[in-house]
This record gives sequence, C-alpha cells and structure tokens, in this order.
Amino acid sequence: MSDLVELDVSEGVATVTVTRPESLNSVDAATLDALADAFADAARRDARAVVLTGAGEKAFVAGADIEYMSDIGAAEAEAYARKGHDLTRAIEEFPAPVVAAINGYAFGGGLELALACDLRVASERAVLGQTEIDLGVIPGWGGTQRLPRLVGDETARRMIYFGDRIDATDAYEEGLVGDVIAHDELRDHAHSLARDLAAQPQFALAAAKEAINESHRTTLDAGLDFERRTWAGLFGTSDQREGMAAFLEDRDPDFD
Repeated sequence: MSDLVELDVSEGVATVTVTRPESLNSVDAATLDALADAFADAARRDARAVVLTGAGEKAFVAGADIEYMSDIGAAEAEAYARKGHDLTRAIEEFPAPVVAAINGYAFGGGLELALACDLRVASERAVLGQTEIDLGVIPGWGGTQRLPRLVGDETARRMIYFGDRIDATDAYEEGLVGDVIAHDELRDHAHSLARDLAAQPQFALAAAKEAINESHRTTLDAGLDFERRTWAGLFGTSDQREGMAAFLEDRDPDFD
C-alpha cells in the first residue's frame, strides 16, 4: 500500500505490517494514516482474520515517533492522539478478529496498538512496556483504558507509573499475551491462529467480538441485553442454519 505499511490478503487472512524497521517501526502521523487505510482495505476485501506485526527482527512497534512528537504543540498533539484513537478503535471494531504478532519491542503506542487487538502472541524475544512516563507524558492511544481491563488495575498502574519493560514470559504471566513462541516460529504460529479464526462461522464470530467489546463499555444488565439481542439475531443466518444442521446430522459444519 505504501512504503510505511504493507497489506497482504491470502485465503481470507490479511497481514498488516508496519515497514519502518530503520526506526524500529515507530509510528508517526503518516504511518497512522497508512495503518488506517490498510485496515479499511482489509475490511473491503472481506478479510476474516488479520495479523498485525512489524517488519524486521527487532520490533513490533517501538512506539510513537518521538522525533516527530518532540517538536509539536498541544493542538498538534491532540490531533495526533485523535488519529491514534481512531486507529485503535478501528482495530477494536474491525469485523473480524485481529491477532497482534509481537515480534520484538512493543513500547508506548506500540503496546497500545497491540491492546486494541483481539489476541496477542509474542516472540520469546519480545519486550513490552507502557513507557510514556519516561517522556514526561502518559499513554495517549488508549493505554490507560484498555490495559487495566486486560491485566487488572494494580498491574496496569505499576506499568504506567513506572514505565517498566517486561519480557514475554512476564507478559504471559500477567495475561498481557496469550502465547509465547520461539522467535523463528512466531509468524507461522500467528498465521495458523488467524487461519483457524478465518475458518470459524463469520457472522457468529463477528457477533461474538461485538458482544465481548460491549461488555467493556456498559453495565452488566445492558451487556446481557445486548448479548440476548445479538444471539437472537443470528437465527436465520447461514452460520446458524449450517451449524445446527451439521450437529443434527453428526457431521462437520461447512461454513461459508
């Protein structure tokens, strides 16, 4: 798509790669735009799962572009943060699961991109951190909101207040990533996971993602109401008809 981000779609799986290895895949405003375009294009091409990763051997996304940020004022910072929020919300609301393949450093805004994904798998070499405090700022692309929901309030506060970097094993123990994989096997593992997701019933999987996301935005009663209506709305879809017919006929389902 550009010299900043690559998009590849194969067999229903989209791979979105930040291609700035010379800057450890740090993200400036143009890269945010390129990532947003890539996810929009993946949706238009009906991707049924997405893998988000970074180019090279060292970094997933090492963070927002500090050189870019060092010279901007409050108004430009607000616009930059809004771009980050728009992108992370687009990832979070993408109509199919998104897997972050964390192949190296994931600091600051890089970790925030990973937090917006549905699942996170990490190389054994990965190092993660919500490190903005070291720059005299706080997370600006959703880290203060998504990190506590994932790892709990105490752990999130410690990560954000101290800016500590943690390795992949500690990230796994804190529930920040779901798998830790040998570095050379990470790409294959992430794509295997994405292919398995792409083979799931599309309507049901999108509904499950939407319902889980809703649980983070509302009360339990409102979330249960949303779940009930979403569940009922799947009746009559090809997913529901095929899944239940296959069960009754004692065969594997053949989803569209």
